[in-house]
Amino acid sequence: MKRALLKFLALAALSGVAACGTLGQVSPWEKGHLAKPEMGFEGDRLDTSFIEHTYSSKEASSGGAGVGGGGCGCN
Repeated sequence: MKRALLKFLALAALSGVAACGTLGQVSPWEKGHLAKPEMGFEGDRLDTSFIEHTYSSKEASSGGAGVGGGGCGCN
């Protein structure tokens, strides 16, 4: 009984290791899904533009939204 259980556990462990090689790989026919605009990191352009406009209106400055820090040390 112990030998059968050990064989089963060894087989299960080996099949689990074999499956790790295929995870994370994208098939060529699936790459079209990743190229869609909603799969990007930046989000909606209109929403981003509105947020940047609000930020520049509140801060009385423009640009620099991607980098923190300034001369005063308050960021």
